[in-house]
Amino acid sequence: MRPFDSVLIANRGEIACRILRSVKALGLRGIAVFSDADAGALHVRQADQALRIGPAEAAASYLSIPALLAAARASGAQAVHPGYGFLSENAGFAEACAAAGLVFIGPPVEAIRLMGDKSRAKACMAEAGVPVLADYRGEDQTPTTLAAAAQDLGFPLLIKPRLGGGGKGMRIVENGADFLAALTACQREAQAAFGDAGVLLEPYLRQARHIEVQVFADHHGHCVHLFERDCSLQRRHQKIIEEAPAPGLSATTRSALHVAACRAAQAVGYVGAGTVEFLLAPDGRFFFMEMNTRLQVEHPVTECVTGLDLVDWQLRVAQGEPLPLAQGQITCRGHAIEARVYAEDPARGFLPSAGLLETLVFPHGPGLRVDSGVTAGERVSTHYDPMLAKLIAWGEDRAEALRRLRAAVCETRILGPRHNLGFVARLLDLPAFVAAQADTQSLGEALPGLLAAADRQEARLPVLASLAWLLHEAAARHDPSPWAARDGWRLGGRAQRSLHWRTPEDIREVQVRYAPDHFALRYAGAALEASGELKGEQLQARIGTQRIHLQVYFGPGRVALFLPGDPLAHVFELQDPFARDRDATAAQTDFRAPMPGRIIALPVSPGQEVAPGAILAVMEAMKMEHSLRAPAAGVLRACHVRVGEAVAEGVLLLDFEAHA
Repeated sequence: MRPFDSVLIANRGEIACRILRSVKALGLRGIAVFSDADAGALHVRQADQALRIGPAEAAASYLSIPALLAAARASGAQAVHPGYGFLSENAGFAEACAAAGLVFIGPPVEAIRLMGDKSRAKACMAEAGVPVLADYRGEDQTPTTLAAAAQDLGFPLLIKPRLGGGGKGMRIVENGADFLAALTACQREAQAAFGDAGVLLEPYLRQARHIEVQVFADHHGHCVHLFERDCSLQRRHQKIIEEAPAPGLSATTRSALHVAACRAAQAVGYVGAGTVEFLLAPDGRFFFMEMNTRLQVEHPVTECVTGLDLVDWQLRVAQGEPLPLAQGQITCRGHAIEARVYAEDPARGFLPSAGLLETLVFPHGPGLRVDSGVTAGERVSTHYDPMLAKLIAWGEDRAEALRRLRAAVCETRILGPRHNLGFVARLLDLPAFVAAQADTQSLGEALPGLLAAADRQEARLPVLASLAWLLHEAAARHDPSPWAARDGWRLGGRAQRSLHWRTPEDIREVQVRYAPDHFALRYAGAALEASGELKGEQLQARIGTQRIHLQVYFGPGRVALFLPGDPLAHVFELQDPFARDRDATAAQTDFRAPMPGRIIALPVSPGQEVAPGAILAVMEAMKMEHSLRAPAAGVLRACHVRVGEAVAEGVLLLDFEAHA
């Protein structure tokens, strides 16, 4: 530990931008790194200096220790901040930084190594008096031994990689018949993500809450907690909503969690920012899960309720300073809730979505904070995590924070890749969450209903799209000649014009007749009078007796509508009415790669009969596994790819024939 005046941020996107803010606030020089895919990224533009570290593939850039150390040498950096993800919990990286004479802004190497091994971590915690669940963490990792251990522990149980974190690879197993298939999947994902296929088995607690405690320690023996967070709303063990403080805890339980977390940090000689994660059972008992030896994605909610800058604390502690405050000086005020905004498609199993961000507008207001690493005009890459931003709302109490977050979600405007904002908006209205009674099962149980409520288009949307387009046409017409007009005028009277709009479902036709002060529209058998004023992106529409204010965005032959209180963009594309309709059965007869990725499993052979929902192929893309499933009972006719093969988006993978 020693003072430094420059920090290389070994990360990208939102967290790199977040770290840069604190680095610059302390008067330090902020140095960014970038892959070829990120050459024009926001964190690159915000840094004092930026260096290329390799091609788009993370393994050759953000995960390349030699490339990062070379960038540190070339830039004259004196310290390295790893952010979260990538190499942030890699003991080898921390060790390499120290060997290169760089200050690693994180905990000691041994603490990273110990806490990164779930088996050793649990043994250490048990010895320190921190409650842990019974488990199997033996060195014998043969399927026979693991299956026997599973029977001894009982079902349901959780299979989790013994290295790594973030929920990757975890599998819940309900019975012995499903154990070996789940074990194989977990081992495969663990090997790919962490380079180790070893697993840990432990009982799965139903209706448990995921509570984590933010801890901080310095080189002088001081350790404090910065209260706790509730992260129970998760999908596939990935957090979506986080809040601080955790609601509904008794004073006794809250205090016991804080004490246990500090004891855990002290037991491993921890220094810096860390998070100790617990499972809280309905009866009030809690058990150690793991310790994240880094800054957490959800750290902003802690910052909001404490008024502290956690990255600033990290930088000061890394330079050898004592903690800025003692435990008694740290207070918790109000409530904060965070929602993660992802470029993903909930309707397609939450598949990541890539592409150009045509529009990206975040709201502003009291108690709102937005942490993002992208801007409009950038492309969302297929190579990295698809998180676009974090929306954080603070309030004097939980109800106010929730109201502000709901409003922020509904006022965010994203046009381009598909995103999860509509899903998040419905999730914030989930009764169990509103009542502060959500557990780790709540989202899974509610998921079918939340997805069924998605993308229900209002009947008036094609009419609003037509009105917006007609007003846009009129505003864009600079030639006053009647020959340039597209108002349907004819010598013998006004002719009818039809607008054919393509939607995700089908083609919608709206018939138009022009009148001096309005448009006479006919849609779905109903005749309507429509008029309005278009000012920039704001449309004041009058449909019959209704008055509607909405935002509109135009592109070539396209209009996107944002209704009040709705974060989804309703996109309508003008179509040639004589164009051939799409082949509606194509998606049922062939499977194409939904994004670039790598084929990691082909469990079905050509000629094999399959049941509805059977997994036909498993792809790895954007750091996650994605299963392609049979839409109905049928037979796999042909397979056009091999396991291990890298495929581009749209490549034909399989031919599948559904039974009539």
